[in-house]
Amino acid sequence: MKNIRLSSLVILLIACALMPVKAAETIVIETSGTALVFKAEAGEKLYQSYLGQRLESKTEYEAFSPAFDAFPTFGGKAFGEAALRIVHQDGNTSTELVYESVETSNDGDVVFTTINLKDPVYPVNVRLCFKAYQKSDVIEQWMEIEHTEKKGVVLYDFSSSYLSLAAQKYFLTEFHGDWAQEMQMEEQQLIYGTKIIDSRIGVRSNQFAHACFLLSENQKAAENSGNVLAGQLEWPGSWQLRFEVNQLGDLHLISGMNPYASHYNLPQKTVFKTPAFLFTYSNAGTGLVTRRFHRWAKQYGIHDGSRTRMTLLNNWEATYFKFNEEVLKGIIADAADMGFELFLLDDGWFGNKYPRNSDHQGLGDWETNHEKLPNGLGCLVKEATDKGIQFGIWLEPEMINPKSELYEKHPEWVITQPKREIDTQRHQMILDLTNPKVQDYVFSVVDRTMQQNPGIAYIKWDCNRYMTNAASPYLKPQDQSHLFIEYTRGLYKVLDRVREKYPDTHMMLCSGGGGRIDYGTLRYFDEFWISDNTDALDRIFIQWGTTYFFPAMALASHVSVVPNHITKRIIPLKFRFDVAMSAKLGMDLQPKDMSDEDKQFAKNAIQEYYGIRSIVQQGDLYRLLSPYEGRRTAMQYVTEDKQKSVVFSYLLKKTINGERTPLVLQGLDPNKHYTVKEINKDPKQYSWFSSLEGKTFSGDYLMKYGLRFTMYNEYDSKVILLEAR
Repeated sequence: MKNIRLSSLVILLIACALMPVKAAETIVIETSGTALVFKAEAGEKLYQSYLGQRLESKTEYEAFSPAFDAFPTFGGKAFGEAALRIVHQDGNTSTELVYESVETSNDGDVVFTTINLKDPVYPVNVRLCFKAYQKSDVIEQWMEIEHTEKKGVVLYDFSSSYLSLAAQKYFLTEFHGDWAQEMQMEEQQLIYGTKIIDSRIGVRSNQFAHACFLLSENQKAAENSGNVLAGQLEWPGSWQLRFEVNQLGDLHLISGMNPYASHYNLPQKTVFKTPAFLFTYSNAGTGLVTRRFHRWAKQYGIHDGSRTRMTLLNNWEATYFKFNEEVLKGIIADAADMGFELFLLDDGWFGNKYPRNSDHQGLGDWETNHEKLPNGLGCLVKEATDKGIQFGIWLEPEMINPKSELYEKHPEWVITQPKREIDTQRHQMILDLTNPKVQDYVFSVVDRTMQQNPGIAYIKWDCNRYMTNAASPYLKPQDQSHLFIEYTRGLYKVLDRVREKYPDTHMMLCSGGGGRIDYGTLRYFDEFWISDNTDALDRIFIQWGTTYFFPAMALASHVSVVPNHITKRIIPLKFRFDVAMSAKLGMDLQPKDMSDEDKQFAKNAIQEYYGIRSIVQQGDLYRLLSPYEGRRTAMQYVTEDKQKSVVFSYLLKKTINGERTPLVLQGLDPNKHYTVKEINKDPKQYSWFSSLEGKTFSGDYLMKYGLRFTMYNEYDSKVILLEAR
């Protein structure tokens, strides 16, 4: 009997040995420089094997081993942060996901991949979706979930992505701030535990922090060296980024909508789609990250990224709410005389029963104020057209003052908690975009303004507060936790309708400055207003951080009055122009308030900008000297064909012996020869650049020895044009 058992065991072992071994499937998501690799077997967990620099041979990915759970769920064997947490109809709080299949397709530059996962017990299906943009070298990831449980399920965590890294050290650069101090950079080393960067305010959700980051492996982030993972979430609602370093020293990154106060009741056969997370992995520092994001944005992330952005003169800092038709016609004439392409009429042009003479009333009543503008907006549009420039208008259609005709008619359209005192910010409240009737109304604000005033070429879309007392009169009591999510989806529905009907209208995205700057929203807009702070010194830091992720061609930067209305700082006119010219030039400073000498300088500066606009707006950005690291800062733009380049250099603080740091240029063709010329000169200032003026140097020389000239005086600035012979 004993021998029979032994023989049976031997036969079983031999049979097992002869059975074919099921090989794990390798799933590769890759661009020209980045690779994300998964391992999977049907009916088993999906694992991430690799995130990093792309391999030359795709077959070598096969040798990678499974390393990390690719999308961990709550209730299983994992004990860290869950990417997905569901409560099923029977009360079960666990979810297990196993690999089912993968689908791939491509559309020229974009490769689509969908990894299908399912729960083997419950009828829940999850799709991990990817777009790999080959030329721009970035990847988008999002998650879709649906089920057929009869009574529905409740989603408590619903991440867009779950990515893992293994390194000795991790250095995180976050971008934070507040009104008038957006996109300030802060770097820290991540140690054991969890670091959370998030927003819980529903609307204007980037006011205190931006949903983007730089994550450098093993060393602090550097411009031209080191391994860096950079990412940003495409979502203007509440968001969350979680960075968990576990007991083994591995880092797990979870991105997505913020689950805070947002559990979601998902009915059967309904697809819940998360916002996309956009990321790239660079082995050559943060500069390469920037150029990849900018290339992607100009083709995919910003509305019509190939067209030239216009210069404009805005009336806001000149008049605020106090103006009339005669005053505005004067400003329009000045705008045309200065050489601007567009005049923008800001807040204060509407409201009759409650005239918009301050921010206390009138918001929501989008009828032209008869006292200020007796001949309507159409008169001003014609005035601008007759002067050879275009006309733009300010709107804030998502918002309402309690003191308005709209609120008197529809108090049920406002986001607020029942039985609680109304809470206002800037004396205003938020319209409930979860309500289809409110969506129709908000669209009608734009549509009616455009239809009644043919010829409007530009809209500045503002949003000046975030959610408090957050409750929807439209949503059912059991669905109140959907508000933060459904508001944003409602906003998208409105913007879809606006862009479908007005595809050629230029639009600026504003939210009291940079409170809503993300690629989920920017796909509808041509440009954005990053800050109400137009102080040129502060703007250097604000724009420095912003351009890590968003291109200068869409970054509106205006020359304003001194003393600056926010900081009270006095800065020379040339410095103010040179900072604004490094992005998309505009002006709030009014010509009528300028001396003849300053007005002539400004006219010349605008024309100088037109000469370099295509380089700045469509060129590749190279950061040369950081304002965070010294008294002098510099940046450079280079055209794709490397024929032209423009360099901006600013001295932030006076130095007695002179600031001599060489400007070692980047991105040029080493074999081309470039003639160097200073532009936008101030004839009153002595230029220490004169010894280099008009000389020609090879790209090799400029990228190794560089441009060397001294800067002495606080707020000294230089704009240098290089053209290949």
